[in-house]
Amino acid sequence: MPDYALERAAGGRVAGVDEAGRGPLAGPVLAAAVLFHAEPPLTLAMLLDDSKKLDAARREAAFGVLLQASRAGVLDYAIGAASTAEIGRLNILRATHLAMCRAVARLRTVPEVVLVDGNMPPPLDCAVRCVVKGDSLSLSIAAASILAKVTRDRAMTRLDARWPGYGFGRHAGYATAAHRSALERLGPCPHHRRGFAPVDQLVLL
Repeated sequence: MPDYALERAAGGRVAGVDEAGRGPLAGPVLAAAVLFHAEPPLTLAMLLDDSKKLDAARREAAFGVLLQASRAGVLDYAIGAASTAEIGRLNILRATHLAMCRAVARLRTVPEVVLVDGNMPPPLDCAVRCVVKGDSLSLSIAAASILAKVTRDRAMTRLDARWPGYGFGRHAGYATAAHRSALERLGPCPHHRRGFAPVDQLVLL
């Protein structure tokens, strides 16, 4: 389970950053930044973990508590995104970093240190520390992973209503068998990512 040790060791104003949606064939990539103003209470900390380890109901519950904590002044959070067009123009890594930079820039409190999940630092104007498997180690990164994942899943559900047939609300744009089958049957929509082989192969047919 994640804890607050990395934040305590860094000192000062520390934000955690994580992304959701690097792997899908469609939709934006989202990032969230979370800055706790003090070590979060145990009742909140116990809800937080890598979003991939939580089922949808637990993610939604944690998401709601994080929003309540934000309104209560326990934390600041912000969401940043990079669009499908930006992913096609920049590549997925640079677009992910763009989403992370946008999230950090939107925080009400300017961080002195940013803890980033993974091993590739985005180009931020403050100290950055990469933490491999950070969403399993840091409460700030775990909170960011939940906020990013739930926000993106909701966005893909809205996209499903506009582009029915692909099943975005079920698979969030990931390359499931059902999504690949729909792609072959319907062809790509404007929200499918250029530069991803399963999409580009169909565009070139």
